[in-house]
Amino acid sequence: MKLKTLVTAVLVAFAGTALAQAPATTTAPTKGTLKADRAAVKGDKQAVKGDIKQLRTDRKAGNTAAVEADKAKLKSDREKLKTDREKTRADAKAAKQARAEKKAEKK
Repeated sequence: MKLKTLVTAVLVAFAGTALAQAPATTTAPTKGTLKADRAAVKGDKQAVKGDIKQLRTDRKAGNTAAVEADKAKLKSDREKLKTDREKTRADAKAAKQARAEKKAEKK
């Protein structure tokens, strides 16, 4: 019985030290990641513009059912745009930090 307790305590201790030794440096996004992120944001902007145009068209036509569907689609596309923008900003910040660290290492 005491052997199991001892083994468990040793395993927990080793697991704790292994997790504590995680790398402290941030990993930079891969080379094409920022370009792909920017392209996704650009595509999202185009989708939002198209949604707004479709919403205006349906409002002029008086199609209330389509207007509600357009509003829902516009809302989801705006959320996707917001998420992609945040991801792009985070990746750009990580890349900038990685470049600064790499520059500091050279000195």
